[in-house]
Amino acid sequence: MPSTAWQHGVMPSPIEDYALIGDCHTAALVSREGSIDWLCLPRFDSPSMFGALLGTQEQGCWSIRPTDAQATARRRYVEDTFVLETDWATSDGEIRVTDVMPHGDRRADVLRRIEGISGTVSVDIELRFRFGYADAIPWVRQLPDGSGIVAVAGPDAVVVRGVRLRATDHAHAARVEVAAGDVVDVSLTWYPSHREVPEAVDVGARVEHTVDWWRDWATHCDPPVEYEEAVVRSLLVLRALTHEDTGGIVAAATTSLPESFGGVRNWDYRYVWLRDASLTLEALMQHGFTEEAHDWRNWLLRAIAGDPNDLQIMYGLAGERHLVEEELDSLPGYLGAAPVRVGNGAYTQYQGDVFGSVMIALDEARSVGIPEDDFSWSLQRALLGVVEEHWNRPDRGIWEVRGDEQHFTHSRAMLWAALDRGVRAVRVHGLDGPADRWESLRDTIRDTIERENVDHERGCYVQHAGTTEVDASLLVLAQIGYVAADDPRMLATVAAIEEDLLQDGLLLRYRTTSGVDGLPGEEHPFLACSFWLVQQYAASGRVDDARRLMGRLLSFRNDVGLLSEEYDVQNARHVGNTPQALSHLSLVRAADAIANAQNSGNVSRPRR
Repeated sequence: MPSTAWQHGVMPSPIEDYALIGDCHTAALVSREGSIDWLCLPRFDSPSMFGALLGTQEQGCWSIRPTDAQATARRRYVEDTFVLETDWATSDGEIRVTDVMPHGDRRADVLRRIEGISGTVSVDIELRFRFGYADAIPWVRQLPDGSGIVAVAGPDAVVVRGVRLRATDHAHAARVEVAAGDVVDVSLTWYPSHREVPEAVDVGARVEHTVDWWRDWATHCDPPVEYEEAVVRSLLVLRALTHEDTGGIVAAATTSLPESFGGVRNWDYRYVWLRDASLTLEALMQHGFTEEAHDWRNWLLRAIAGDPNDLQIMYGLAGERHLVEEELDSLPGYLGAAPVRVGNGAYTQYQGDVFGSVMIALDEARSVGIPEDDFSWSLQRALLGVVEEHWNRPDRGIWEVRGDEQHFTHSRAMLWAALDRGVRAVRVHGLDGPADRWESLRDTIRDTIERENVDHERGCYVQHAGTTEVDASLLVLAQIGYVAADDPRMLATVAAIEEDLLQDGLLLRYRTTSGVDGLPGEEHPFLACSFWLVQQYAASGRVDDARRLMGRLLSFRNDVGLLSEEYDVQNARHVGNTPQALSHLSLVRAADAIANAQNSGNVSRPRR
């Protein structure tokens, strides 16, 4: 049977054309053309079974769309959920496709419901199974009762039910006629291949339950009124990227989407960075989600338990320590951007700032009433012991440079913050610890920064000791309380950042031409950095500038409210892994900063 499902896209879609569906264990990316081009089951960091995002349809995909090549689509999430509805209009009628990964049934399902709205629409369904990062084409057989097919390769198996699929050209396809009032449910369920085929799922009941669960979760948000929709969607993204069982928060749902199209800056973000997870935790706590904070704290304590000298910057979803970086030949890369990497070699780096990230987040947890126990506080004391021993050690910094280690200003300031929160734990919260000693070292670090990490000619902080380059991470110094947002030195730093790092009105992380990162090529403006600038503008009284930049940044969200890591202004394109937790949590913090600057007693309200 001929198929038109791929007439509009043998290659992957633009990054901004993808919507996320997820079950708080993993996630899938669905293109505007109705194709699931990225899916790893059963966890975010499992090998892909649909990998067309990093190649072509030959790397695996699942397409559902009208046969009519001229069909047009409009899509949206069911309000406050990750249940995706796409309305397709053709010359013969209209259908709706609902895509969902059901929550809470302890299974790994993807459900796709096709409903006839008007007329009769011919719909093509095509699956190309490619397990193990497109390294294995599975053996496929029909179920004995003819209700579906089973695909098996090594440890992985899936069962697909709902339509009669026929093999064609290493794919399985069906064409169905959907009239007004018809409902066609197609389900895919992953299971370990050594187990029995799971029972069929009640699609309607699971969709309804999942809608209710997401909406109930969203009712606990308290967003700023001015940016309510954007903040709620961003908080939902952060929840969707949190593994429900372990509490680990992945940095993004994808690997190897390029920071520069065609380049080598392609990294795997499906792991838990202590820095990003700590910031996510803060954002959730500040919006009332203490249960998630408690789960994350428990994840953290498990992950970093042991010798505190062995603290890593990142871990697997369950706290796995070995994230060995590999390059895959089986996935050619997004529009040819190679290599495709799984694992992340940065896990072996020393980055001093993570001590500050962790201590700030746990200080926030104490402030919202999450009690310490003997284990959690003793572990924090041990971490501060490592800070005392290694505070003046050069590191790779927040951007995980693969060039020489440096005395990065951001890292030193975060070590200052780690000790500062330790002092607060003792003097404000009554915990036991050598506050006087920590305070003395905290002041020593400040003196070192003010002496070695300042361009005294321009009066600003610099990227690292021994350079005059600036870095967008310097904006964090005001956020952590190291310096006031309107301090003259901070204002001079902002002026230098605006002069050196603004590109098309957005912030680069740093100038790659300095060679600090040890990598070839350039990159695009980093969205989180621009949101940090919004936060700085608001905190220093430049509220109009903050609101203008905020409005522009919000315009870069795709049609369902998602942001990737970077943005290509010239070509109006998302760049990098998506959806990016750091972009979304920085959006939330920027919106909160503007609301705080407006100093209104009614800027936030519960959504009950």
